[in-house]
Amino acid sequence: MGNYLNPGNEKFARVIQSEIYVDKTKLISYTNSVINTQQEYVCVSRPRRFGKSMAANMLAAYYSRGCDSGRLFEGFGITQDESFEQHLNNYDTIFLNMQEFLSRSRNVRELTERLKKTVLRELKMAYPDVDYFDDTDLIDSIQDVYSQKKRPFIIIIDEWDCIFREYKQDKKAQEAYLDFLRDMLKDRACIYLVYMTGILPVKKYGTHSALNMFDEFSMLNPGPLAPYVGFTEKEVLELCGKYRMDPEEIKNWYDGYSFENAVSVYSPRSVVDCMRFGRIGNYWNQTETFEALQIYIDMNFDGLKDDVLSMIAGDSVPVNTGSFINDMTTFRTEDDVLTLLIHLGYLAYDSENKTVRIPNSEIRTEYVNTVAVSDWGTVSNALKNSADTLKAIWEGRTEQVAWAIQQAHFETSHIQYNDENALSYTISLALYAAGNFYTVHRELPGGKGFADLVFIPRKRFQDKPALVIELKWDKSAQGAIKQIKEKNYCRCLEEYQGNLFLVGINYDRKTKEHQCVIEKWEKFPI
Repeated sequence: MGNYLNPGNEKFARVIQSEIYVDKTKLISYTNSVINTQQEYVCVSRPRRFGKSMAANMLAAYYSRGCDSGRLFEGFGITQDESFEQHLNNYDTIFLNMQEFLSRSRNVRELTERLKKTVLRELKMAYPDVDYFDDTDLIDSIQDVYSQKKRPFIIIIDEWDCIFREYKQDKKAQEAYLDFLRDMLKDRACIYLVYMTGILPVKKYGTHSALNMFDEFSMLNPGPLAPYVGFTEKEVLELCGKYRMDPEEIKNWYDGYSFENAVSVYSPRSVVDCMRFGRIGNYWNQTETFEALQIYIDMNFDGLKDDVLSMIAGDSVPVNTGSFINDMTTFRTEDDVLTLLIHLGYLAYDSENKTVRIPNSEIRTEYVNTVAVSDWGTVSNALKNSADTLKAIWEGRTEQVAWAIQQAHFETSHIQYNDENALSYTISLALYAAGNFYTVHRELPGGKGFADLVFIPRKRFQDKPALVIELKWDKSAQGAIKQIKEKNYCRCLEEYQGNLFLVGINYDRKTKEHQCVIEKWEKFPI
């Protein structure tokens, strides 16, 4: 058993012995299915805190000849697969954490030299009787072992893309690193499987990719590996039952990623921390500060600021992911920035409609924190003051509400402030804090039409009043209240009788001011 060649299973044992472990061992079914085939090159890119290293350690424990892991996998899903026994601890496995090598190297050349020396040392210790043609050449030595001992190799590389995150501007270093990986991995009969993990997909250089042999499973298209991106709805419901947490609240805070093979995927690290500590909140910022997001959304691309505000307000925006070249510095359009944010987990991608949105309340908090400290004028103030604006509605302070909406009023290039739909975005920003207490519905069917905005209290906040908001453009706020009543928009909210506010808001184009009327709806008509 070595550190890099045929590592043990201690890291995976530590994971499954933890308080919470969600069984993801069926991922091995896929990797087993591609061993020693043309699809043996697998690159999995996911955001931080999405279990990449955990999966890599699981695969090392399963394949490595340096341990006996049969008992570790007892009771887990992979044991039901017919390929389980065939591949269990049956391969010379090389496990490389590139971040570890990078942290002990001054440049890429030192990284590759250290990697080769450390693996070669363990290889020669494991096979001292092999006749090595050149025992200073790593890939030649691996091939010598394979040809003389008939031992195929599996290569597992964690944090493969750390070079592109640490050496963002050094194109020569990046190219040298890619060439090293290509030389070591491509078209080698001795290698039966390569599994790489990182945040970014394989780097593109023009029309050529040094690692074009890889099948890529990313946040854009995880394919058959979608159920292993994060926690599925079924898995989270089981945890909610065990830890007595409200599934609706957990969904609001941590769900939001959706793929063809997994329609509801939760952020795993955040769910685990929430269950362990028994508290719903923002755990994302414990592993990454909002400044990481600020770098990208403050970029001066036409339309980027407008789209970020639209998404904070709850909308989806179109994106073209095709121009992104898989690094963290080359941004030619707004689409490149949005695509990177998908890979970082800050946006959820809808592959069918080619749109992006902020996935959940936890991530939306990060955007609001970022905008609040950015130079985004009155919008930043409106977001910071949104809790006070919501309280003003509860207390019937109409002038403060109108003033707060005025602060949130923004002009954009593609959301012209000239109709009730645009006004709804402004209201959503001004009342951003309502998401902490309410489920917000736009165009909710009720009575003889659709209410513009309806705020229904979440289970934990049934003491809060329900809100029905009607928007008007160049008419009157009182007329908005009248329409709510005449069209009976409150019909589906009878359970909130005595605890329901009607809110009418109008924007006057001549004065460029907002008016607000608030009325408590005490009794439903018979």
